[in-house]
Amino acid sequence: MARLALLSTSNKTGLIDLARSLVEEFEFDIISSGGTATVLKEAGIPVTKVAEYTGSPEILGGRVKTLHPRIHGGILARRDVPQDLTDLNENQIRAIDLVVVNLYPFEETIAKPGVTLTDAIEQIDIGGPALLRASAKNHAHLTVLCDPEQYNTYVAEMRQNGGEASLKFRQRCALETFKHTANYDRAIATYLSSQSAEESSLPEQFNLSGKELQTLRYGENPHQAATWYQSGSIPTGWTTSTILQGKELSYNNLVDLEAARRLIVEFPDTPAAAILKHTNPCGTALGKTISEAYQKAFDTDSVSAFGGIVALNRPIDAATATALTQTFLECIVAPGCEPEAEEIIKKKAKVRVLILPDLTQGPPQTVKIIAGGLLVQESDNIVEETSKWRTVTEKQPTATELEELLFAWKVAKHVKSNAIVVTRDRTTIGVGAGQMNRVGSVKLALEQAAEKSKGAILASDGFFPFDDSVKTAAEAGIIAIVQPGGSMRDRDSIEAANQLGITMVFTDIRHFLH
Repeated sequence: MARLALLSTSNKTGLIDLARSLVEEFEFDIISSGGTATVLKEAGIPVTKVAEYTGSPEILGGRVKTLHPRIHGGILARRDVPQDLTDLNENQIRAIDLVVVNLYPFEETIAKPGVTLTDAIEQIDIGGPALLRASAKNHAHLTVLCDPEQYNTYVAEMRQNGGEASLKFRQRCALETFKHTANYDRAIATYLSSQSAEESSLPEQFNLSGKELQTLRYGENPHQAATWYQSGSIPTGWTTSTILQGKELSYNNLVDLEAARRLIVEFPDTPAAAILKHTNPCGTALGKTISEAYQKAFDTDSVSAFGGIVALNRPIDAATATALTQTFLECIVAPGCEPEAEEIIKKKAKVRVLILPDLTQGPPQTVKIIAGGLLVQESDNIVEETSKWRTVTEKQPTATELEELLFAWKVAKHVKSNAIVVTRDRTTIGVGAGQMNRVGSVKLALEQAAEKSKGAILASDGFFPFDDSVKTAAEAGIIAIVQPGGSMRDRDSIEAANQLGITMVFTDIRHFLH
């Protein structure tokens, strides 16, 4: 008797070629549900509908098709257990040797704009996961395929082994199946949690999963292995980027690129450029054109820009491309690249150039793994509103100064704490990052700004615990400071600012970045 294959697929990619090989090369009989059977029949491939095989019609609008003892008995029967074989014989059940199933497109459905909860629920597959899990459990006796990408590999395996799939191959397919169903359930749970009014922004149970996208050369250092995983079955964020040119991306490249993306999206309305090293911005600027913005950012700290990561919020044009080729850069990311600019950048063949059309696609949470668990927090995506800021000094900021304070504050949000940023003309001129005390960061930023600090703005990601930072800033010529406030000694800093003629604004929001 011919072997029996069950094919029930939502994604019909590669289905016809697989089915034809099963019938013509390996002498399988095929049973299929609904739409899959129709596609096979139209292609001239002999197939029996599941409803005909079981004697039970599809019911409930297709919600019940394959949930039947003749199906699951044929899948779960152990061929080396006599009682199982007796049960098959007495119930006229054929053993199933191959199960090919892919699931309803739940994640694709919920990704569509305006999808309703009812629409989403109808795309929760029931019979599919049951078939996959049963088949994977009994992989000692049959093969299960859950992804069209496996079809050609399966056919090659069968050809190589005289029409049989090895146990090792079946085990590998079973593992992939359990990963697949686990990720499917995770996507459903995550979505339903987001729809529940009773759920907080962070769920009671947090699940992490990912599909290997690319093995990286190494991690932060050559002795550390690293891999890039895609979260979810639908590409989002960096997995949607196009790599125009350059060497293979590294772990550090991707970490820096994400930091650059988070910073550049702070400035959607004006051409902006940011240059980062080790996730810290060494130059950020706004300009009338993207070329002007990049040049201003580069001139901020041309030494640190060497080997940096550049993020642009406008497509790369010829003028910007020419400027980009004047120094060594690791990576460039932009929402687009003009053809002429692409030809110019090719002169620097090793620089990695990525096109990410939607720079705003970021994760709703950030995750850090610690011993024995995870730390999860909402991403720091708060919208800055100067109308909610408080001027705490006698001297009030002008409209122009307020705009500059906002620019400096947005940049400081993306500098490792303790963070100090000095700016003028919507351009960073000094950055103090990651120091163990705040006045140390102030001194570093002002030292870098040098004479340019006269008449400039200073932003601090956290409050000043003492008035020493205010006095140091005043000595350098700073005219206005923006900081969260909240220190027990705020009054000392305010009084120092009043005595020194400095404007000070409190945001009442802190932006630590660790």
